[in-house]
Amino acid sequence: MRSGTGLGTAAVLLAALLWGTTGTAAAFAPGVSGLAVGAAAMGLGGLLQAAAAAPQVRRYRGALRMQWPTVAVSAVAVAVFPLAFYSSMRLTGVAVGTVVTIGSAPPAAALIERAMDGTRLSRRWALGTGLGVLGVTALALAHSDPSGTGTATTGGWGHVAGIGLGLLGGATYALYSWGAARVIRTGIPSRASMGAIFGLGAVLLMPVLVLTGSTIVATRVNLAVVAYLALIPMFLGYVLFGRGLASVSASTATTLSLAEPAAAAVIAMLVLHEQLTGVATAGLVLLFASLAATTLAPRPTSAASRPVRRGTIMREPLERA
Repeated sequence: MRSGTGLGTAAVLLAALLWGTTGTAAAFAPGVSGLAVGAAAMGLGGLLQAAAAAPQVRRYRGALRMQWPTVAVSAVAVAVFPLAFYSSMRLTGVAVGTVVTIGSAPPAAALIERAMDGTRLSRRWALGTGLGVLGVTALALAHSDPSGTGTATTGGWGHVAGIGLGLLGGATYALYSWGAARVIRTGIPSRASMGAIFGLGAVLLMPVLVLTGSTIVATRVNLAVVAYLALIPMFLGYVLFGRGLASVSASTATTLSLAEPAAAAVIAMLVLHEQLTGVATAGLVLLFASLAATTLAPRPTSAASRPVRRGTIMREPLERA
């Protein structure tokens, strides 16, 4: 494994570990709707990314304008993803919502890369993804109380709607991962690419936050939970994710993100005192096997994933992400 790819893999895995704290954190603010949590966490986190990357965004604004269709589609996906993901967890429970969303993202990313870039995926990648999906499914089946604070808020059609929202979340996660990786590989640094995409996505989320966010400021606990989600998993996590996308493909990154449910299960056990059953243990073993297979897999090749020579965008020297 090349050193750049190894660092990218480590960055994505660390991001997934941070994201694994979101379900447990959100459990401490049960009175805040999924729409409000998603809009606040990703919206504020996206604005922080845009602010931190402002100098790089200004420097590469010409190159970013050349990529505006991809940037726009990715920004819309960024805005839809947290609304679907957190609403899915509220309707079906943390475990099931996470499994459906994160478990459906790798196949979605593979289909997007295949359709848009002609990427050929290895058998080892398929093995890793299959093991990962089995692992997160086992983790979901092992949770008799998936939310950690009680059962899911609805049943019947509400549960079906939650599954559908989870699939939408997985598709949009895969879509903005692909878009960000595509923009980065044109030669635009990851900080500028992620700052532009997530900043625009955050702007799209602001109306939702205004309409639904009154419960966030109702208590100090709710405010603290949302502040943590915005600063750590959403801001820091996606900064790391952007660095990872500079050297690994979107399909590989989304498969590596299957570490998130494993982290969520361990954190819930430690913080919410959930029991780690035999089925859950088997799920964790499958997830670790998935990560081993994926990190050892050869990187998929396509025209879009080949390295870009420095200086090919606007004839500017490219700085490291």
